[in-house]
Amino acid sequence: MNKLLLIGVGGFIGSVLRYLVSGYIQQLTKSIVFPYGTLAVNVAGCLIIGFLSYLADTRGLFTTETRAFAFVGLLGGFTTFSTFGNETLNFLRDGENIFALVNIGLQIGGGLAAVWLGRNAANLLWR
Repeated sequence: MNKLLLIGVGGFIGSVLRYLVSGYIQQLTKSIVFPYGTLAVNVAGCLIIGFLSYLADTRGLFTTETRAFAFVGLLGGFTTFSTFGNETLNFLRDGENIFALVNIGLQIGGGLAAVWLGRNAANLLWR
């Protein structure tokens, strides 16, 4: 239960940070065409999870609870794209190149297909 609470608190903080940072960057760029805010959040999340996961893997600096809070909660709320990037690089690091490619294909292709399917389902239901 303690771990779930840590994940929940981290997720709350990460989600609020995503909203604030993404909105700030989008406002800063004044773009109404390209989602710079989302791009900034995703890239920043990947940078942070890469940095912290290296420290976790090589230095053992994080307890299980801290990892749950920071990786699953905070960064998961900030951007799940960072988790995708980290898991894909873990596959590559471990020599699991096929799993890395499958993960990339399924995450990106499956995600785009799911958005398309969801949009079409909503269109059919609410014409």
